[in-house]
Amino acid sequence: MRIGIIQQHNTADGEDNKIRLARKITSLAQDGAELVVLQELHNSLYFCQTEDVDVFDLAEPIPGPSTDFYGRLAKECGVVLVTSLFERRAPGLYHNTAVVFEKDGTIAGRYRKMHIPDDPCYYEKFYFTPGDLGFKPIQTSVGCLGVLVCWDQWYPEAARLMALQGAQLLIYPTAIGYDPNDTSEEQQRQRRAWQTVMRGHAVANGLPVVAVNRVGNEECASTCSSQLFWGTSFVCGPQGELLHEASETDEESTIVTVDMLRSEQVRRWWPFLRDRRIEAYGDITKRFID
Repeated sequence: MRIGIIQQHNTADGEDNKIRLARKITSLAQDGAELVVLQELHNSLYFCQTEDVDVFDLAEPIPGPSTDFYGRLAKECGVVLVTSLFERRAPGLYHNTAVVFEKDGTIAGRYRKMHIPDDPCYYEKFYFTPGDLGFKPIQTSVGCLGVLVCWDQWYPEAARLMALQGAQLLIYPTAIGYDPNDTSEEQQRQRRAWQTVMRGHAVANGLPVVAVNRVGNEECASTCSSQLFWGTSFVCGPQGELLHEASETDEESTIVTVDMLRSEQVRRWWPFLRDRRIEAYGDITKRFID
C-alpha cells in the first residue's frame, strides 16, 4: 500500500491550515497515494495548552463543515483519508475524534480518543470526554484500519484489541512535543520512547504502524509556554523496522510503500497470538493488583 503522511506546522489561521492540507493531499494523490494520514487536531493550533471555554467554539458536529470539506477532498482525490477533528456531540459534550473517509467521500467510520491526558500544556481532560466507541477497527477499501489517537499510543492494550479484531494497520494521528523545562537529554529520551513504544506495538502484533505528528513551535495565548512539537512522524513494518522517519523540525509530505502481505509471514514466524495465555489474563481489567 502507498501511504501518504503529512507532517505540518499549524498556525492560528484555521482556513489556511486546511487549504495547505488540501494541496498536500491532492499532490500525494496525484503521486499515487492510496491512503493519506493527517496529524491530530490538524485544523487548528493545538489549543489544549490552556483551559479556555471559548475554545469550545472550534468544535463541530459530525457530520459537519469539516467532514463535508474532507469528504469532498477524499472523493476528488480518490484516496482513503484519516482525519482528526474536535467533535461537538452535544452541548457540553465534546470528543477528540478521528474520522476516516472512503475514496467515494463517505464516512467509513470514526474513533473517539479513549485515553485522555492531563499534563502541563496538554490539558485535554478539560476539553475531551473519553471515547465510548471502543477499540473497533474501521473497514475500508484499502484494508482494515486500527485508528487510535496520540495518548492511546502508550497503551499496549489498545493496540492489541485492534489487532484481535482484524486490524491490518495501526494508525496514530498525534500531537506531542518537548517540555521546555526538560534538559535536551531528557527531551530526546522522551522522543525516542514515544517512537519505541509504537514500534513495540508493531512487533507484538505483527502489524505495520503509521504515526503522524505535528511539527514546529506553536505559541500559546495564555501564560503557558509555547509548545515545540518534535515531528519525527514515521512508518514501520510488522517487525518494528523503520520504513520512513520524518524530520524533527521541518514539514514533510511523503509517500511510504508498505508491504501489507508481510504481516502474514511475520506472524507465522512469531505466532504471538497463538501463544497468548488468555485464561491467565483476567486481572488485566483491574486498576492495580494489591
